[in-house]
Amino acid sequence: MVDSPGPDSSPDAHLDAKPDSPAPPRPGPIPPVVKDASEWAWRLIGIAVAAYGLSLLLRELSEVVVPILVSLLLTAMLFPLTQRLRRRFKPGASAGLTVLLLLVVVGGLLAVVTTTVSGGMGDLTASAAQGIEQIRDWLRTTFKVSDTQFTEYVDKFVASVRESGQLGTSASRAGMTAAHFIAGFFITMFATFFFLFEGRRIWSWVVRLFPRNARERADGAGAVAFAKLGGYVRATVQVAAVDAVGITIGALILRVPFALAIGVIVFLFSFIPIVGALLSGAVAVLLALVANGPVSALVMLAVVIAVQQVESHVLQPFLMGRSVNIHPLAIILGIAAGSTLAGIVGALMAVPTIAVVNAVVSYLAAYGTTEAEAQEAEPLAVAEAEQA
Repeated sequence: MVDSPGPDSSPDAHLDAKPDSPAPPRPGPIPPVVKDASEWAWRLIGIAVAAYGLSLLLRELSEVVVPILVSLLLTAMLFPLTQRLRRRFKPGASAGLTVLLLLVVVGGLLAVVTTTVSGGMGDLTASAAQGIEQIRDWLRTTFKVSDTQFTEYVDKFVASVRESGQLGTSASRAGMTAAHFIAGFFITMFATFFFLFEGRRIWSWVVRLFPRNARERADGAGAVAFAKLGGYVRATVQVAAVDAVGITIGALILRVPFALAIGVIVFLFSFIPIVGALLSGAVAVLLALVANGPVSALVMLAVVIAVQQVESHVLQPFLMGRSVNIHPLAIILGIAAGSTLAGIVGALMAVPTIAVVNAVVSYLAAYGTTEAEAQEAEPLAVAEAEQA
């Protein structure tokens, strides 16, 4: 008797059988979140170390880096003028005339400051003596400070200033600073001339340093960055000019000494957003206090506040809104970080650096999208670059 094959013993039974599914991987001792966090951590540490090393290198080369950065700002501001001059002159002559005009303007401003200060120093000294007497009377009546105590406080302050450093060391440092300033000035002027003369050729050489597949993006990002930088500098010059004119008119009406010099200081300090306006306004108020007394100082303070309010609510949104488009908190934090890392130069370069980085990142994020998506995601800086 032959046993008939069972249902599972047919020749095709092994084809119908389903293979056993692999067992799910057992979780390791380290959670995935911790693994991801560790991978991000060492990458961020590497970026931070590289950034710190770059900052040390730039600090060592500050005598060259700072003039180059200043020349980039001047080039972005003066480039439209050079383009207009090229319609009548050759490129080299156009760049030379632009730099010469810049030197004439800067020299004129310095001449106004030196002439005003040297001519009114005697009157200011006499007014300062009267102002000190008024402050002493106010302290005596308000805080019951006697003349003896006031004199002791002044003597202690003078003694602390004298003990803070040696005159020889201070003089040698001042000499080195003057030499560095002169060298940086000539580097800035030469760099500005060549950036205006052969800027496109220099930038083409920089673009060729990138890989071939990244050159188009690098070239576009450079155009966007230059357009953003130029818009920021030109808007800042216009805002600074309005601030300087307004505060100078107020100082002239109140007969504050060195009114024209105050205007020049306000114009120069306006290139440092937020902080520069406070410092230049404080100079105007202090001069009014020393020369004309507390009433004139309060009126000068009101003039400074009024001008700054017009700047904040009218000029900044109208002129700076499209050229910068950065939140005020980012501006304040950037200035604080820049001043901590590089002093006055860091505070001066903080806002344009943030604006340029923001524009470049937005451009690169929108690069390579479809035409419809590009119209929605195209940053404002690209539109400005096309208009320029």
